Amino acid sequence: MICGNCHREIAEYSNFCYFCGARQHATPSGQPAAARRLTRSVVDRKIAGVCGGIAEYLEIDSTLVRLIWVLLVLMPVPLVPAFLGYFVAWLVMPLAPYPTPQVAPPAAAPHSTPAV
Repeated sequence: MICGNCHREIAEYSNFCYFCGARQHATPSGQPAAARRLTRSVVDRKIAGVCGGIAEYLEIDSTLVRLIWVLLVLMPVPLVPAFLGYFVAWLVMPLAPYPTPQVAPPAAAPHSTPAV
C-alpha cells in the first residue's frame, strides 16, 4: 500500500503511515479480515447455544466450554452466578445467522434407450 501523503510503501491495512504519520483513507486492495462477533450458535446448541457460541468465538471445542460451565455450577459458591451468567448471556448475545445450505448441482438424468 502506498501512503497518499509521502508516497512511501507501507504495510497493507495500515491506518497511519509509519514515516509521516498521515491517516490512510484509501481502502486496501486485499480483502479485509472479517470481524468476529460473539453470537449464540445455531448449529452447536444444547439449550440456547451460549456455550457453542463462546466455543466458536474462542475457536475451541464446545465440549470443553460446557465442561467448564458444569464445573462452575457444581462448585458450592458460584451456583447462582453461573446460572445468572448463562441466562444473561442468553438474553444479550444475538443469535448467529443460519448457515446457507450447500446445494449440489442436479445430477444428470439417466438416458433410457427405446425398446426395440
